[in-house]
Amino acid sequence: MNLKEKCQMTDKEWEQRQKTRQEEMKAVSEALAVLSGDDAHDLFTRTFNPALLQTRSSDEEGRRQEASKLLSSVAQKLHSPRLATLAYQTKLDAFTRVKKAIDDMVAQLLKEKDDEIKHKDFCTDEFNANQLHTEKKEREKQDVIAKIEDLEMTISELTKAIDGLKAEIAEMQVQLKRAGEDREKENKEFQAVVADQRETQELLKKALQVLAGFYSKKASLAQKGKKQEPAGPPPPAGFETYKKNAGSGGVMGLLQQIISDAKAMETETLRAEEDAQKAYEDFVKNTNASIEAKNKDIINKAQLKAKSEGDHVQAKETKEGVLLELEQLSNYNAQLHSSCDFVIKNFDLRQTAREEEVEALRQAKAILSGAKFEEFLQEA
Repeated sequence: MNLKEKCQMTDKEWEQRQKTRQEEMKAVSEALAVLSGDDAHDLFTRTFNPALLQTRSSDEEGRRQEASKLLSSVAQKLHSPRLATLAYQTKLDAFTRVKKAIDDMVAQLLKEKDDEIKHKDFCTDEFNANQLHTEKKEREKQDVIAKIEDLEMTISELTKAIDGLKAEIAEMQVQLKRAGEDREKENKEFQAVVADQRETQELLKKALQVLAGFYSKKASLAQKGKKQEPAGPPPPAGFETYKKNAGSGGVMGLLQQIISDAKAMETETLRAEEDAQKAYEDFVKNTNASIEAKNKDIINKAQLKAKSEGDHVQAKETKEGVLLELEQLSNYNAQLHSSCDFVIKNFDLRQTAREEEVEALRQAKAILSGAKFEEFLQEA
């Protein structure tokens, strides 16, 4: 920012100096046009003391004319108002003042040349640095955009996974509830079936006991009747002896078989109930273990999601910072172009023209110091 502020101030000063110099050159050119007219020449001739003018040596006047001619030709070639002004001054001013003006102008030209070289070097360095920083920030922008996209995808996937786990847990809880209800219903049915089977067994046992008691009693009475016969004449014929029903053994055997079957059914029902209860308990245990594992997975994914969301916020802030820096680099690049394009584009031409101006001034000073104008024409 300091560099930017300094460069802005330097650019403004340079533009102001350029503007002032152009206005000065324009004013000098207009003044030269006024002073170079025929009327002005006649006026100057009448104004200056002819006696003093006649005392000047012809050699000095010739050198002044030669130096003025050289400066005028170079001023026309380079379109330099400063050289044109100096060429005119050479005709009027004394040698000392002219040489002093030449030395000052040479010093100014050399300073401008040095300043322009420094400015060009500054522009080149700043353009390179700006390009390097811009490329670096562009890479950072692409990296942070890719990171943001990856984080958004990760957050989306984690959100879906967490929702899926919650749905699975809810479904398991529903299945647990249904299994509990079914187990309770099955147990009630089991209790009813076992009660029926046991009641059936008791009823059949009672019936079997009744039949067994009856047939046992009849058999005993029949045996006692045969041993105690009354004395005297035999009684008249009566009912035949009561005999055990031939099918009584089968009926009692069938009852005993039914009791055995009912007991076997009770045993099978008890075993089935135990198996069903164990299966239910295993289901509850496994389901609860699965729910616990899924809850832990949800916690882990939620923590990872929270971290990803924090990284996402930070990445977006980083992206905003990079975009701001790129904008600043772009603005500074535009300022560099406005300040440097003209200098860089015309650098060689301006340096060459300035060198020619300096060389012309040195030749003019040499002529004023006694050198011959023809020698410079031959060298040219």
